[in-house]
Amino acid sequence: MSGLNAFQLLNGLTFAALLFIVASGFTLIFGLLRIVNLAHGALYLLGGYAAYATASASGSFLAGMLAAMLAVAVMGLVLDQGLLRFVRGHELRQVLLTLGVGLVLNDMMLVVFGGDTYTVPAPEFLRGALRFAGMFYPKYRLFVLVLGIVIFILLWLLLNRTRLGALIRAGVDDPETIEAMGINIRRIFLLTFMLGAALAGLGGAVGGAFLTLYPSADAEILVFSLAVVIIGGRGSLVGAAVGALMVGMLNTVGQVMFPEFAYFVIFGPMAAILAFRPLGLFGRTA
Repeated sequence: MSGLNAFQLLNGLTFAALLFIVASGFTLIFGLLRIVNLAHGALYLLGGYAAYATASASGSFLAGMLAAMLAVAVMGLVLDQGLLRFVRGHELRQVLLTLGVGLVLNDMMLVVFGGDTYTVPAPEFLRGALRFAGMFYPKYRLFVLVLGIVIFILLWLLLNRTRLGALIRAGVDDPETIEAMGINIRRIFLLTFMLGAALAGLGGAVGGAFLTLYPSADAEILVFSLAVVIIGGRGSLVGAAVGALMVGMLNTVGQVMFPEFAYFVIFGPMAAILAFRPLGLFGRTA
């Protein structure tokens, strides 16, 4: 493999890792909770701006990441309890409501931060590049790749190896039985929604350090997240990982080899997959 091809391969993998961090939150909310949250992109951008403001003021990238997750988790709490609880079970109403919330949040951030482009300051030890395989590659992008893998492992363990994960999955399939057992399934769903929102905030903090932050970034990341979840299958964490990998690599290939057809390279295969697998590669009906 030539140096250029290896470089582009790593670009695709690191972008896929970022997409997974964001889309994993979307999978929890859309796939498991059956909530169509089109404000997810705005939550990503909100997390990025929160991380930028905190990291710039404190000089700590870790503080920026934590602030982003906390701020967006609180916004998720407000969104779920203040608005979405009135439209549960009505997907069209959820679409319109969350789309409106996303537009309002985007306008508010535009007022506060303006139309300038911002970059979350990365820590000193993640700046620069590492030399391996005869090429130099940014340390920060490798950090994003590792972080994406760690997030996948932690979420898989949470959903498949803990009592909370079992309650979430059981509550989605049969909430009445879980309620009859004396468990407050609504509280569990709220915590899951906040976790999904926090992952969007984390994605904004991480992505803001190499993709930058600008007013339309929320729409772009939302489109990519939708593609990831649709390809991988609603409600599947493994599907989100595979979908993120496919979208990340197709996006990189499209930009390098077919720049004028970059979106077709992604959404063409997505349409073909859905023609044969309407529920996605790892989708399920319940």
